[in-house]
Amino acid sequence: MKRTSGRTVDRAGGVAAIEGLLRDWIGLDATTIGTPAVERAVRARMAATGADDSGAYASRVERDPAERDLLVEEVVVGESWFFRDLQVFEFVVDVVVTRAGLPGRGPVRILCAPCAGGEEPYSVAMALLDAGLKPEQFTIDAVDVSRAALARAARGRYSANAFRNADCSFRDRWFTAEGSGAILSPAVRSCVAFAQANVVDEAFPAGRGPYDVIFCRNLLIYLTPEGRRRVETAIDRLLTRDGVLVLGAAEPPILKGDWLPAGTAAVFAMRRGVRPVPLPAPAPPRPAVHGRRPPAPPLPPAAVPAAAAEGAPPTLADVLAEAGALANQQRLAEALEICARSRQRLPPAPELFFLMGMLHQAAGDIDRAEGCFHKTLYLDATHDEALLALALLATRRGDVRMAETYRQSAARVLARKEPP
Repeated sequence: MKRTSGRTVDRAGGVAAIEGLLRDWIGLDATTIGTPAVERAVRARMAATGADDSGAYASRVERDPAERDLLVEEVVVGESWFFRDLQVFEFVVDVVVTRAGLPGRGPVRILCAPCAGGEEPYSVAMALLDAGLKPEQFTIDAVDVSRAALARAARGRYSANAFRNADCSFRDRWFTAEGSGAILSPAVRSCVAFAQANVVDEAFPAGRGPYDVIFCRNLLIYLTPEGRRRVETAIDRLLTRDGVLVLGAAEPPILKGDWLPAGTAAVFAMRRGVRPVPLPAPAPPRPAVHGRRPPAPPLPPAAVPAAAAEGAPPTLADVLAEAGALANQQRLAEALEICARSRQRLPPAPELFFLMGMLHQAAGDIDRAEGCFHKTLYLDATHDEALLALALLATRRGDVRMAETYRQSAARVLARKEPP
């Protein structure tokens, strides 16, 4: 038991109960920030409310949602700055510009959750505007559990602490100096829609999505396993089939689902794992001859279950599943080795070359990635994801004409695939 300024902070009682409440409310694993940090937050709120005992304060927090929110404000880590990890924003700009250039499509949708004081979503908006996109070509939603952080974002006033990058030229373009701080341009602020929401809440995804890009950086590292499960479930519901998820540096291994690297290792971006390979549709029955139907032909070897033939080579689906599982664990070299060996035993398949392209891209080998995407298209000219991947690579090389060619081709393919 600890006594500070006449107020009793009971580690075994009141603080432990509050840690349990925080675990239930926002999925917080208190060990990630340390019990002393929770104690400091409790003492601050006890002083503000005049409470003398942490056990009694814990009872009050459990009854009073307003006080609960104020306690959460003291606990959450809301520090950020503009263009934190610049390479992440460069990657996202390439993704958004590529998708926004598809003829006939609506705005590219982006979510930042959590968003702290707005530095991240505003950085996205500035980067997209600097890239030449118009505000109507994208939307940015930003949510956070902290009302105080959202109020800071709405004000759009930032101190020098928010400008930590070596290159702060964006400050001259988008901010107006005011005393020791700077005010963000209304043109940028109007690009972001803020809302208070708890990402860990089971009801969070309701009424939202789908999103082409989701930022969820440096949240999972603070959560309990159950909190992480809830967030990943929400992301899975909110992200488009070919969407991109951007995480913090330590977070890709935390994910439990099927995810693959979407860019180089330095951007910590993920995309959904390999989709199951669809089985070919059965052939229509042959017409009867002289009133009698001929016997059905024997099943081809590929249709015989693997378990029925001891020592049978792995199928394409087996290879994609095994390589995808290794890629999800960031074991890119091993995943590529499995794909390379399988090329000698299996017929050429667009799914295999596309996976290899994604793996080479994640490993930073852009030339080999590009070659694999071209082989994908040689085998399947309607592979829209390969076309978009090539458009993205062309954009990064600065080849605007070729990027536009790939985008136009992808748009035609997608238009044909849309249901009537």
